[in-house]
Amino acid sequence: MKLRCLIVDDEPLALDVLETFVERLDNLELVCRCSNAVEAYNCLQTEHIDLIFLDIQMPKLTGIDFLKSIPNPPKVIFTTAYRDYALDSYELNAVDYLLKPIAFDRFLKAVAKVTPAEPKGIAGPPAAASHAEPDFRDAFIYLKADKKMVKVMLADILYIESLKDYIRVKTDTKEIISYQKISFLEEKLPTDKFLRIHRSFIISLDKVQAFSATTVDVGKAEIPIGRLYKNEVLQVLGQNNLLES
Repeated sequence: MKLRCLIVDDEPLALDVLETFVERLDNLELVCRCSNAVEAYNCLQTEHIDLIFLDIQMPKLTGIDFLKSIPNPPKVIFTTAYRDYALDSYELNAVDYLLKPIAFDRFLKAVAKVTPAEPKGIAGPPAAASHAEPDFRDAFIYLKADKKMVKVMLADILYIESLKDYIRVKTDTKEIISYQKISFLEEKLPTDKFLRIHRSFIISLDKVQAFSATTVDVGKAEIPIGRLYKNEVLQVLGQNNLLES
């Protein structure tokens, strides 16, 4: 069964490259190629689409805003020249995030996350379809520190502390101080991996080692639970019995 595909990109060359890649695979069928979000929206109204290859930086409406506007969207693979949107793609449950220029082998790996892909003329045994979500271990964010943009892998973060107009991001190996509001960063972090437990602290749920009704141990730090956050924190940690403590 072929996946019906839509390609959306405002660069003609990028459209040509992706169309060529799609045509190499027996299990993909190109239904529409569009140069902007409006054309893509019209295609979705008239055609059944299983998979969208979606550029992010486009005029009038970005790929991210376009995806947010679609109720029950098809599977999406982002294609972009910018690394800074990887976190947004994770939050939107994108299948994968391809950086331009896109190599065909990398394209194959992305498509294989939706369904196994074989180049035309190459036979292979059937395999079960995969619906894997983006790997959290690959998600990252850039923070400005010491006049540089520092890459921080989300999986490495222990906790984030607010320092008025700055934040301290603590990992096992380093500490980053960045001019940033903690509330802004909170909006960008996946809610199933991070939790605000105090007006000054966000913790990584994967890094929790112990907790009580008033504190959470993350790494070597004992972080207080704010009074206004207590109910939600203990419910998320699955310890409603501590709510009366």
